[in-house]
Amino acid sequence: MFKKILLLILCSGFFFTSCGIQKDQDKGEDSLEVGETFHGTDVPASAYYFDANIDFFKTTPQDEEKFEEAIKMIKRVVSSLEFKERVLNHTYNGVKTFVDNGGLSNAQIYKIILEGAETLNKIKNNTMDMEVELYYADTSTVGYTRSNSPRVWVNSKYFYTFSTSGVATNLMHEWLHKLGFRHGSFYTPSRDYSVPYAIGRIVGSLGRGL
Repeated sequence: MFKKILLLILCSGFFFTSCGIQKDQDKGEDSLEVGETFHGTDVPASAYYFDANIDFFKTTPQDEEKFEEAIKMIKRVVSSLEFKERVLNHTYNGVKTFVDNGGLSNAQIYKIILEGAETLNKIKNNTMDMEVELYYADTSTVGYTRSNSPRVWVNSKYFYTFSTSGVATNLMHEWLHKLGFRHGSFYTPSRDYSVPYAIGRIVGSLGRGL
């Protein structure tokens, strides 16, 4: 019985990722070619053609319009040279790396984002594929997801007050979980440098300026 309970506790960590509010901080920066560039620029063609395919649940047309604006922002940011440089040059403790990076370099993480192969379908289609459902909870959790589902749940408590860049930050954060990146369940200063938090923050920051 004890073994079954222990196994259940361990497994639960792989099926649920709860995400709190991200601190709006910009930390660190990098440079490197990744694939064929577009029109002679240093941005890969796959960045320029990055797309999104998102199905919505429990949303109104007005909700979906707000989400779509955030998705446009994400696509605009991902196609930019600034995004590439910020991801490649991201540092933690003076080293070009992310926390909880799965043993991957910054360049490898950038490549994985452009490939868009979620862990559930593993298809490299250069697209953010995801389901999004609104829910309400009077908690500090902005959203969450489960590793065995293509869906992310977005807390309307925050969605309705967030700017477009805030929604884009949250969507990118949750989608990075779909690519297999994780972070600690409880806040620590280093968690801000994890792939979902740091790159989500980069998207929000750049989105306000592009």
